[in-house]
Amino acid sequence: MAILTIEELAASLPPNRAIAGLDLGTKTIGLSVSDLGRRFATPRDVIRRVKFGVDAEALLAVAAKEKIAAFVIGLPVNMDGTEGPRCQATRAFVRNMGEKTDIPFVLWDERLSTVAAERVLIEMDVSRKKRAERIDSAAASFILQGALDRLASLANASRD
Repeated sequence: MAILTIEELAASLPPNRAIAGLDLGTKTIGLSVSDLGRRFATPRDVIRRVKFGVDAEALLAVAAKEKIAAFVIGLPVNMDGTEGPRCQATRAFVRNMGEKTDIPFVLWDERLSTVAAERVLIEMDVSRKKRAERIDSAAASFILQGALDRLASLANASRD
């Protein structure tokens, strides 16, 4: 398994395969999956975290079912650009996943993704209780959609 930049991913993606977006939390893993054309991110059910081995198996089961070509995982960089303990935990998770799969990962700056996801859920008049259940997958969708938009712009630039 490799950690790729979004540009490296764009150059190596096979056609007709989905990409998964991940929002790694301490209690859940928010999950979103693209369509096969890689235009839209759709939230999926969260994965409840148990311990790494169980979490990895659940994630890889989704990857097999959804034909995932790559994971885009949110990197929780501080607003000032520094990396704290949550970034270290995310990098450790990705390193450990490298022992279990060859599916590449892209680390994606996720600043404000949860804030944006919560704002959209509030605008949709989702109750506070349901927002708590959906926020991680909604954040994963924001992360993935940002990566999909970047992949589309890279594809357009290469055609020019």
